[in-house]
Amino acid sequence: MSSVTHGSTPYYFVPSPSSHPVMAAIGLFFVILGAGQWVNGVGWGAYSLAFGLVWWLGVLFQWFKQSISESEGGLYSDRIDMSFRWSMSWFIFSEVMFFGAFFTALWWARSHSVPALGSLENSLLWPDFRAIWPTAEIGVTASPAGIVEAFSTVGPFWLPTINTALLLTSGVTLTIAHHALREGHRAKTISYMWLTVLLGLVFLGVQGYEYFHLYNDLNLKLNSGIYGSTFYMLTGFHGFHVFVGMLMLLFITLRLQKGHFTPERHFGFEGAAWYWHFVDVVWLGLYILVYWL
Repeated sequence: MSSVTHGSTPYYFVPSPSSHPVMAAIGLFFVILGAGQWVNGVGWGAYSLAFGLVWWLGVLFQWFKQSISESEGGLYSDRIDMSFRWSMSWFIFSEVMFFGAFFTALWWARSHSVPALGSLENSLLWPDFRAIWPTAEIGVTASPAGIVEAFSTVGPFWLPTINTALLLTSGVTLTIAHHALREGHRAKTISYMWLTVLLGLVFLGVQGYEYFHLYNDLNLKLNSGIYGSTFYMLTGFHGFHVFVGMLMLLFITLRLQKGHFTPERHFGFEGAAWYWHFVDVVWLGLYILVYWL
Protein backbone atom coordinates (compact mmCIF):
# COMPACT_ATOMS: atom_id res chain seq x y z
CA MET A 1 0.00 0.00 0.00
CA SER A 2 0.96 3.59 -0.38
CA SER A 3 3.43 5.28 1.91
CA VAL A 4 1.87 8.62 0.95
CA THR A 5 -1.42 9.95 2.24
CA HIS A 6 -2.98 12.93 0.53
CA GLY A 7 -6.05 14.89 1.47
CA SER A 8 -7.25 14.45 -2.12
CA THR A 9 -7.13 10.64 -1.99
CA PRO A 10 -10.25 9.38 -3.81
CA TYR A 11 -12.92 7.51 -1.87
CA TYR A 12 -12.45 4.59 -4.23
CA PHE A 13 -9.91 4.42 -7.03
CA VAL A 14 -11.12 3.19 -10.43
CA PRO A 15 -8.21 2.53 -12.80
CA SER A 16 -8.41 3.57 -16.42
CA PRO A 17 -8.97 0.91 -19.13
CA SER A 18 -5.87 -1.25 -19.39
CA SER A 19 -4.46 -3.71 -21.91
CA HIS A 20 -2.50 -5.58 -19.25
CA PRO A 21 -5.06 -8.39 -18.65
CA VAL A 22 -5.44 -9.34 -22.30
CA MET A 23 -1.69 -9.05 -22.92
CA ALA A 24 -0.99 -11.34 -19.97
CA ALA A 25 -3.57 -13.80 -21.32
CA ILE A 26 -1.78 -13.84 -24.70
CA GLY A 27 1.48 -14.71 -22.95
CA LEU A 28 -0.17 -17.52 -20.98
CA PHE A 29 -1.71 -18.85 -24.21
CA PHE A 30 1.75 -19.38 -25.68
CA VAL A 31 2.96 -20.88 -22.39
CA ILE A 32 0.20 -23.52 -22.33
CA LEU A 33 0.43 -24.15 -26.07
CA GLY A 34 4.20 -24.60 -25.90
CA ALA A 35 4.11 -26.78 -22.79
CA GLY A 36 1.45 -29.04 -24.28
CA GLN A 37 3.43 -29.48 -27.50
CA TRP A 38 6.79 -29.86 -25.75
CA VAL A 39 5.72 -32.74 -23.52
CA ASN A 40 4.38 -34.49 -26.63
CA GLY A 41 7.72 -34.28 -28.40
CA VAL A 42 7.05 -31.32 -30.72
CA GLY A 43 10.28 -29.37 -31.12
CA TRP A 44 8.85 -25.86 -31.40
CA GLY A 45 6.95 -26.29 -28.13
CA ALA A 46 9.96 -25.28 -26.05
CA TYR A 47 10.36 -22.05 -28.03
CA SER A 48 6.68 -21.23 -27.64
CA LEU A 49 6.92 -21.85 -23.90
CA ALA A 50 9.99 -19.61 -23.57
CA PHE A 51 8.42 -16.86 -25.67
CA GLY A 52 5.21 -16.98 -23.64
CA LEU A 53 7.08 -16.79 -20.33
CA VAL A 54 9.16 -13.80 -21.43
CA TRP A 55 6.04 -12.05 -22.77
CA TRP A 56 4.03 -12.80 -19.62
CA LEU A 57 6.77 -11.70 -17.22
CA GLY A 58 7.25 -8.49 -19.21
CA VAL A 59 3.55 -7.68 -18.94
CA LEU A 60 3.54 -8.42 -15.20
CA PHE A 61 6.53 -6.13 -14.71
CA GLN A 62 4.73 -3.24 -16.39
CA TRP A 63 1.48 -4.03 -14.59
CA PHE A 64 3.07 -4.14 -11.14
CA LYS A 65 5.11 -1.03 -11.91
CA GLN A 66 1.91 0.85 -12.69
CA SER A 67 0.19 -0.41 -9.52
CA ILE A 68 3.16 0.60 -7.36
CA SER A 69 3.16 4.05 -8.99
CA GLU A 70 -0.55 4.44 -8.22
CA SER A 71 0.01 3.32 -4.64
CA GLU A 72 2.97 5.60 -4.02
CA GLY A 73 1.07 8.44 -5.71
CA GLY A 74 -1.53 8.40 -2.96
CA LEU A 75 -4.39 7.10 -5.10
CA TYR A 76 -5.26 4.19 -2.85
CA SER A 77 -7.59 4.96 0.04
CA ASP A 78 -8.52 2.87 3.07
CA ARG A 79 -11.28 1.23 1.04
CA ILE A 80 -8.69 0.06 -1.50
CA ASP A 81 -6.64 -1.28 1.39
CA MET A 82 -9.65 -3.28 2.57
CA SER A 83 -10.28 -4.49 -0.99
CA PHE A 84 -6.70 -5.75 -1.22
CA ARG A 85 -7.02 -7.55 2.12
CA TRP A 86 -10.17 -9.37 1.04
CA SER A 87 -8.63 -10.20 -2.33
CA MET A 88 -5.53 -11.70 -0.73
CA SER A 89 -7.65 -13.61 1.77
CA TRP A 90 -9.75 -15.21 -0.97
CA PHE A 91 -6.63 -15.96 -3.01
CA ILE A 92 -5.06 -17.82 -0.09
CA PHE A 93 -8.36 -19.63 0.49
CA SER A 94 -8.26 -20.82 -3.14
CA GLU A 95 -4.73 -22.07 -2.53
CA VAL A 96 -5.94 -23.97 0.54
CA MET A 97 -8.53 -25.70 -1.66
CA PHE A 98 -5.84 -26.39 -4.28
CA PHE A 99 -3.57 -28.21 -1.85
CA GLY A 100 -6.58 -29.75 -0.14
CA ALA A 101 -7.38 -31.58 -3.38
CA PHE A 102 -3.90 -33.15 -3.54
CA PHE A 103 -3.85 -34.06 0.14
CA THR A 104 -7.27 -35.67 -0.37
CA ALA A 105 -5.91 -37.62 -3.33
CA LEU A 106 -3.09 -38.90 -1.12
CA TRP A 107 -5.54 -39.91 1.61
CA TRP A 108 -7.92 -41.56 -0.84
CA ALA A 109 -5.14 -43.60 -2.43
CA ARG A 110 -3.82 -44.80 0.92
CA SER A 111 -7.16 -45.43 2.63
CA HIS A 112 -9.40 -46.57 -0.24
CA SER A 113 -7.78 -47.22 -3.63
CA VAL A 114 -4.86 -49.38 -2.51
CA PRO A 115 -6.94 -51.47 -0.05
CA ALA A 116 -9.59 -51.94 -2.72
CA LEU A 117 -7.01 -53.27 -5.20
CA GLY A 118 -5.92 -55.79 -2.57
CA SER A 119 -9.44 -57.01 -1.86
CA LEU A 120 -10.70 -60.51 -2.62
CA GLU A 121 -12.68 -59.48 -5.68
CA ASN A 122 -9.51 -58.06 -7.31
CA SER A 123 -7.28 -61.00 -6.42
CA LEU A 124 -7.99 -62.73 -9.73
CA LEU A 125 -6.85 -59.68 -11.69
CA TRP A 126 -3.69 -59.14 -9.62
CA PRO A 127 -3.05 -62.16 -7.40
CA ASP A 128 0.39 -60.98 -6.24
CA PHE A 129 -0.71 -57.50 -5.20
CA ARG A 130 -0.33 -56.57 -1.53
CA ALA A 131 -2.32 -53.64 -0.22
CA ILE A 132 0.36 -51.83 1.75
CA TRP A 133 1.69 -48.29 1.78
CA PRO A 134 4.07 -47.08 0.50
CA THR A 135 3.63 -49.09 -2.68
CA ALA A 136 7.26 -50.07 -3.07
CA GLU A 137 7.31 -53.69 -1.95
CA ILE A 138 7.78 -56.73 -4.19
CA GLY A 139 4.48 -57.49 -5.85
CA VAL A 140 3.33 -53.91 -5.47
CA THR A 141 5.52 -51.93 -7.83
CA ALA A 142 5.33 -54.66 -10.47
CA SER A 143 2.12 -53.92 -12.34
CA PRO A 144 0.54 -56.58 -14.57
CA ALA A 145 1.85 -54.72 -17.64
CA GLY A 146 5.30 -54.25 -16.06
CA ILE A 147 5.25 -50.48 -16.55
CA VAL A 148 6.21 -49.46 -12.99
CA GLU A 149 9.89 -49.87 -12.21
CA ALA A 150 11.10 -50.79 -8.73
CA PHE A 151 11.87 -47.75 -6.60
CA SER A 152 12.76 -46.78 -3.05
CA THR A 153 10.74 -44.46 -0.87
CA VAL A 154 12.05 -41.40 0.92
CA GLY A 155 11.97 -40.68 4.64
CA PRO A 156 12.18 -37.46 6.66
CA PHE A 157 15.96 -37.58 7.27
CA TRP A 158 17.80 -35.51 6.47
CA LEU A 159 16.99 -33.22 3.60
CA PRO A 160 13.23 -32.82 4.33
CA THR A 161 14.00 -32.09 7.98
CA ILE A 162 16.62 -29.52 7.00
CA ASN A 163 14.08 -27.85 4.71
CA THR A 164 11.54 -27.83 7.53
CA ALA A 165 14.03 -26.01 9.75
CA LEU A 166 14.77 -23.55 6.93
CA LEU A 167 11.10 -22.68 6.38
CA LEU A 168 10.33 -22.38 10.09
CA THR A 169 13.35 -20.12 10.53
CA SER A 170 12.24 -17.99 7.58
CA GLY A 171 8.85 -17.54 9.24
CA VAL A 172 10.61 -16.24 12.35
CA THR A 173 12.85 -13.82 10.43
CA LEU A 174 9.85 -12.55 8.45
CA THR A 175 7.92 -11.91 11.68
CA ILE A 176 10.90 -10.03 13.13
CA ALA A 177 11.06 -7.92 9.97
CA HIS A 178 7.34 -7.14 10.24
CA HIS A 179 7.64 -6.00 13.84
CA ALA A 180 10.69 -3.91 12.93
CA LEU A 181 8.72 -2.21 10.14
CA ARG A 182 5.84 -1.43 12.48
CA GLU A 183 8.31 0.12 14.91
CA GLY A 184 9.93 2.23 12.19
CA HIS A 185 13.27 0.38 12.08
CA ARG A 186 13.70 0.23 8.31
CA ALA A 187 17.33 -0.95 8.27
CA LYS A 188 16.50 -3.87 10.56
CA THR A 189 13.47 -4.70 8.44
CA ILE A 190 15.53 -4.82 5.25
CA SER A 191 18.22 -6.98 6.85
CA TYR A 192 15.76 -9.60 8.07
CA MET A 193 13.88 -9.52 4.78
CA TRP A 194 17.05 -10.32 2.86
CA LEU A 195 17.69 -13.15 5.30
CA THR A 196 14.18 -14.48 4.67
CA VAL A 197 14.70 -14.37 0.91
CA LEU A 198 18.02 -16.19 1.30
CA LEU A 199 16.38 -18.94 3.38
CA GLY A 200 13.77 -19.39 0.67
CA LEU A 201 16.47 -19.72 -1.98
CA VAL A 202 18.36 -22.28 0.12
CA PHE A 203 15.12 -24.26 0.56
CA LEU A 204 14.71 -24.44 -3.21
CA GLY A 205 18.33 -25.48 -3.63
CA VAL A 206 17.97 -28.29 -1.09
CA GLN A 207 14.76 -29.48 -2.74
CA GLY A 208 16.44 -29.49 -6.14
CA TYR A 209 19.28 -31.61 -4.72
CA GLU A 210 16.72 -33.93 -3.12
CA TYR A 211 14.95 -34.42 -6.45
CA PHE A 212 18.28 -35.21 -8.14
CA HIS A 213 19.04 -37.80 -5.44
CA LEU A 214 15.59 -39.38 -5.62
CA TYR A 215 15.60 -39.63 -9.40
CA ASN A 216 19.12 -40.97 -9.82
CA ASP A 217 19.70 -42.99 -6.65
CA LEU A 218 16.24 -44.15 -5.56
CA ASN A 219 14.65 -44.34 -9.03
CA LEU A 220 11.65 -42.47 -7.64
CA LYS A 221 9.90 -40.75 -10.53
CA LEU A 222 6.58 -39.15 -11.31
CA ASN A 223 5.44 -42.42 -12.92
CA SER A 224 6.45 -44.57 -9.92
CA GLY A 225 2.88 -45.59 -9.21
CA ILE A 226 0.50 -43.66 -7.02
CA TYR A 227 3.25 -43.04 -4.46
CA GLY A 228 5.49 -41.28 -6.98
CA SER A 229 2.73 -39.23 -8.54
CA THR A 230 1.30 -37.94 -5.26
CA PHE A 231 4.78 -37.30 -3.85
CA TYR A 232 5.90 -35.14 -6.77
CA MET A 233 2.57 -33.39 -7.19
CA LEU A 234 2.55 -32.29 -3.54
CA THR A 235 6.22 -31.46 -3.11
CA GLY A 236 6.59 -30.03 -6.61
CA PHE A 237 3.64 -27.67 -6.40
CA HIS A 238 4.75 -26.62 -2.93
CA GLY A 239 8.22 -25.86 -4.26
CA PHE A 240 6.64 -23.71 -6.98
CA HIS A 241 4.70 -21.81 -4.32
CA VAL A 242 7.89 -21.29 -2.34
CA PHE A 243 9.44 -19.83 -5.49
CA VAL A 244 6.49 -17.47 -6.00
CA GLY A 245 6.53 -16.45 -2.33
CA MET A 246 10.27 -15.85 -2.47
CA LEU A 247 9.76 -13.53 -5.46
CA MET A 248 7.06 -11.65 -3.54
CA LEU A 249 9.40 -11.13 -0.61
CA LEU A 250 12.23 -10.12 -2.94
CA PHE A 251 10.16 -7.40 -4.60
CA ILE A 252 8.88 -6.19 -1.23
CA THR A 253 12.49 -5.96 0.00
CA LEU A 254 13.50 -3.94 -3.06
CA ARG A 255 10.57 -1.62 -2.44
CA LEU A 256 11.62 -1.21 1.18
CA GLN A 257 15.05 -0.14 0.00
CA LYS A 258 13.39 2.50 -2.18
CA GLY A 259 11.61 3.92 0.86
CA HIS A 260 8.18 2.45 0.22
CA PHE A 261 5.80 1.52 3.06
CA THR A 262 5.36 3.14 6.46
CA PRO A 263 4.62 1.67 9.90
CA GLU A 264 0.96 2.61 9.36
CA ARG A 265 0.48 1.59 5.71
CA HIS A 266 2.24 -1.49 4.40
CA PHE A 267 -0.26 -4.07 3.22
CA GLY A 268 1.99 -5.00 0.30
CA PHE A 269 4.38 -6.33 2.94
CA GLU A 270 1.60 -7.98 4.95
CA GLY A 271 0.08 -9.69 1.91
CA ALA A 272 3.41 -11.28 1.01
CA ALA A 273 3.89 -12.29 4.65
CA TRP A 274 0.45 -13.91 4.74
CA TYR A 275 1.33 -15.96 1.66
CA TRP A 276 4.71 -17.01 3.07
CA HIS A 277 3.21 -18.18 6.36
CA PHE A 278 0.60 -20.14 4.38
CA VAL A 279 3.43 -21.85 2.48
CA ASP A 280 5.06 -22.72 5.82
CA VAL A 281 1.87 -24.31 7.15
CA VAL A 282 1.37 -26.37 3.98
CA TRP A 283 4.92 -27.68 4.26
CA LEU A 284 4.36 -28.81 7.84
CA GLY A 285 1.35 -30.85 6.75
CA LEU A 286 3.29 -32.22 3.81
CA TYR A 287 6.32 -33.03 5.96
CA ILE A 288 4.20 -35.12 8.33
CA LEU A 289 1.82 -36.82 5.87
CA VAL A 290 4.27 -37.47 3.02
CA TYR A 291 7.64 -38.03 4.69
CA TRP A 292 6.69 -39.48 8.08
CA LEU A 293 3.50 -41.49 7.54
